[in-house]
Amino acid sequence: MDKTGNNDTAAKLAAQSDTPRHVAVIMDGNGRWAKSRGLPRIAGHRKGVERVRDMVSDCVEKGIKHLTLFAFSSENWRRPPQEVQLLMDLFLNALENEIKKLHKNNVRFRVIGDSARFGEKITSRIQQSEILTRDNQALVLTIAANYGGRWDIAQACAQLASRAVRGEIDPATITEASIEPFLSLAGVPEPDLFIRTGGEQRISNFLLWQLAYSEMYFTPVLWPDFDRAQFEQALASYAGRQRRFGLTGDQIEAARHA
Repeated sequence: MDKTGNNDTAAKLAAQSDTPRHVAVIMDGNGRWAKSRGLPRIAGHRKGVERVRDMVSDCVEKGIKHLTLFAFSSENWRRPPQEVQLLMDLFLNALENEIKKLHKNNVRFRVIGDSARFGEKITSRIQQSEILTRDNQALVLTIAANYGGRWDIAQACAQLASRAVRGEIDPATITEASIEPFLSLAGVPEPDLFIRTGGEQRISNFLLWQLAYSEMYFTPVLWPDFDRAQFEQALASYAGRQRRFGLTGDQIEAARHA
């Protein structure tokens, strides 16, 4: 491992604690939750918004500094047009009704992804919300919307390529560290804990770069039922794991007692 790699690993080890700094979540199961109750799918999504509100509060209470939620993937446009429109309406409604509450509770709000496709009304509301809350420090709530991990890496590479064409950088000098500043979560600690509800055990093109060393937690519980007790179970699972970042268990113990 080179010197930069050693320094990076040392920094990650030093930052470890039983409480993650950054939790990333795929909120899966809203539609199935509604269907099991004989309700329209949008009812499940509305219930899911309530669960987001609760989880934000839990994170603030526990001192978790970053919460990133996968709200709408770049692949979700393939869903039935009526459902997509209802999701857009729900997104706009949440922006209009929840942001003031977030601001009051010192939560910073931001969106990552290609938001231009959402149209002027939603993109304008996103910008207003980000400006209003940009100095808040209790928690950074990041919503991934029209986001894909491959898109994220591709757009970062495109920016680097543009700089190379302009002669600002030598392509031969590009490293992993060169790419990271152009990713959507630049400057944010990588997720310590990744949670996916709903029973599926895959990351579905979410934060492909950033999840390289995250601890994975999969649960069959549908997102609308993922309450405080379920979150506590996920955090307990995380606290019981030893994160190695490529090292051996003996090396980790030695570093902790150094």
